[in-house]
Amino acid sequence: MNAFLQRLLSDQALVADGATGTNLQKVGLEAGAHTEDWLIDHPDRILELEKAFIEAGADIILTCTFGGTSIRMKGSKYADKVADINRRAAALAREAAATGRGVLVGGSMGPVGQLLKPYGPIEHEQAANAYAEQARALAAGGVDLLVIETQFSLDEAKAALEGARRVTELPAIVSFSYDRGTRTMMGVKPEIAATTFGDLGAAMIGVNCGTTLENAQAVLQEYAAASPALPFWVKPNAGLPRMEGTEAVYDVTSDRMAEFARAVVKLGARVVGGCCGTTPMHVRAIAAAIKGARNEATPR
Repeated sequence: MNAFLQRLLSDQALVADGATGTNLQKVGLEAGAHTEDWLIDHPDRILELEKAFIEAGADIILTCTFGGTSIRMKGSKYADKVADINRRAAALAREAAATGRGVLVGGSMGPVGQLLKPYGPIEHEQAANAYAEQARALAAGGVDLLVIETQFSLDEAKAALEGARRVTELPAIVSFSYDRGTRTMMGVKPEIAATTFGDLGAAMIGVNCGTTLENAQAVLQEYAAASPALPFWVKPNAGLPRMEGTEAVYDVTSDRMAEFARAVVKLGARVVGGCCGTTPMHVRAIAAAIKGARNEATPR
C-alpha cells in the first residue's frame, strides 16, 4: 500500500512542514523570483530548510515546486527544464527525508498563475496537460503523494486533479486558499469544495494559506459539517503579514500555532502544518502540541 495512505489508516495526526518561500527569502531569495530556480542555483539552501523542518518534527515535507508547471515557469530562466526541475525537487526532498525516520514527501502543485476561461486565457485542457506534466515528473522523482494546493477555483482544481490522474495513481490532496474569510477569491465555499473533491476521490481536502487562524478553523468546521468522513489537511499562514519596510512580518507565535493545532485535530484534521511565515520553530511547536493525538506506533 502507498506509504501515505497506510499512515492515514492509523489513528494519528501527522505534522506537515512550514513555508518554503518566506523562509528562503530570509536566506537570499528575492521577492517575486521563481523559487524553483533555486533547485539548480542553490539546492543546498532548499535542502537545509527541508532538513530543518524534519528536525523540528515534520512527518511530511513538500517539494519546492509550488510554481512548477510549464505555464507558471514561462518567466523562469529554466522554463525549458520543467520536468527536470520537478524531478530534481522530488529527489532533493527524498534526500532530506532520508535524514529522518518515516518522513514522507509530498509533491507541491500550486496554481498556474492565470485564470481559466471564461475568466482568463487558459483552456481547461492546457491546464490539465501542464499539471499532468508536473505530476508525472514528481512521481518519477519519488514523491509519496501529490498536494494540489492554494487553489481558489473549482475549475482549476478539477483540471489539476484530472491531469494528475492521467499519469499517476498517487494519492492527491486538494487544498484551497480562502482569502475572503470562508470563501475563496472565486467564491468557492468550503462545503462545495469538500463534497466535490470527496466525490472525485481526493485523499484529503485541505485549507492552506488564506488569512487568519480563526478563519482557517471556521473553514475546517464547514468541511466537517459537509463531509465528516473525509480527512482534512490544514496549513494556514502564521497570520496576516504586516510590512516593516520591504519585509513581510508574520506575528502568530509558536505557542498560538500550537493552540490552533490542538483545536483543529479535535475537528478532524489529520495533517497540520503551516504556510507563509511558518518557520521550523512553529513546526516544532505544532509537533509538540499534537503528540498526544499521535498513535505511539507512528514511525519517527
